[in-house]
Amino acid sequence: MTTYIYETISQNDGEAVKHYEIKQSMADRALERHPETGEPIRRVILGGYGVLKSRATTEGLSSPCGCGPDGRCG
Repeated sequence: MTTYIYETISQNDGEAVKHYEIKQSMADRALERHPETGEPIRRVILGGYGVLKSRATTEGLSSPCGCGPDGRCG
């Protein structure tokens, strides 16, 4: 199960947005309403973790973190 962040969709100007963590299968569709309160909600897309690989890294010209070949940055 994956934990997704959802936020309420404001119905009135100035209404505070609430955030929820909801566990769902990755195969489940995004929720449109909070399962307990019925409030309209939307899934928040956050940045993820990815692996970037450049030619310089594969040729040993930089370390895996993108620093110099000795692992020092700057």
